[in-house]
Amino acid sequence: MKRLSACGVAVLVFLAASVAGAAARDAARETAVERISLGRTLALYPSLVTVVGAEVDGRVNWLLVAHVGVLGHDRIVVSMNDQHYTNRGIIAGRKLSVNLVDRPLLPGADYVGSVSGAEVDKSGAFAFHRGKNGTPVIDAAPVSMELDVVDIYKTPGFDNFVCTVAETTARPDVLDSRGRLDYTRLKPVLFEFPTYAYLATGEIIGKCRRLDRAPGMCAKLPMRPDGITRLSSIEVYPEYLEEYRKYASEVGETSLREEPGVLAMYAVAEKDDPCRMTILEIYASQDAYKAHIASPHFRKYKQGTLKMVKSLRLSDQEPLNPANRLNNFMVD
Repeated sequence: MKRLSACGVAVLVFLAASVAGAAARDAARETAVERISLGRTLALYPSLVTVVGAEVDGRVNWLLVAHVGVLGHDRIVVSMNDQHYTNRGIIAGRKLSVNLVDRPLLPGADYVGSVSGAEVDKSGAFAFHRGKNGTPVIDAAPVSMELDVVDIYKTPGFDNFVCTVAETTARPDVLDSRGRLDYTRLKPVLFEFPTYAYLATGEIIGKCRRLDRAPGMCAKLPMRPDGITRLSSIEVYPEYLEEYRKYASEVGETSLREEPGVLAMYAVAEKDDPCRMTILEIYASQDAYKAHIASPHFRKYKQGTLKMVKSLRLSDQEPLNPANRLNNFMVD
């Protein structure tokens, strides 16, 4: 057997070390990041809740559909189980409407998704009108799109209608000052398939491509039974008014952006005496309030404004109707 040269031995040692190092790195990666297999689960939920409107055998029919997607910038796909009664009318007429669902519309949307049009006349489930494209459009829907079917793509058990938009209409209250859709006003409802649950939307996380410069609010905690609703009445000395307002604005903005348990912090000043202010504060729980007053931004505000405050009165409030809490925050 030939003997290896010193150079050959060195190469073998290097290769062995490289292989061992790579194996060690792979093992470290496997132990550092735990991933649990979910098989072939389709995990793109939640998705938009919509009500599809179509005419079937001369009668208007409505159906809740949550499998609606975007193809490019000028196509929509509406995916529906091929056993649905509504499909017959869409295939025959090549037209449908897609109506977005907000909270007030959700009970009706849930109903039309629970019964079949082959057995129940659902034409009266919503007040509606005929749109420019001739399809039924729900009067109360925040946004409605009238669609033309340009292709039907079959997959096992489903009719997938590829559509173009013929006309889109919206309620005035879901548009911003420039006439564009404002989804923080619309707050479309989402559907989460694995648990059959409806989810709320409406919170802005930040601005696309400017997230680091224009962050939004963090996700908020639900209101707990020990949550706090409080009015803070503050009077500041006139000579410190402008400086105090800067402190108050900063702590309010930072608290809403960074603290999940701060649900509201809204300050107002009296028109006749701007040195007198009231702040509406809502905290998800006692622990959320404790975390707030321990936060660096609150301590900065408290220490910085000690000399500015002439009087302070904290008054906890009892909601007259707890169901009227902010829609973004749901009680478990």
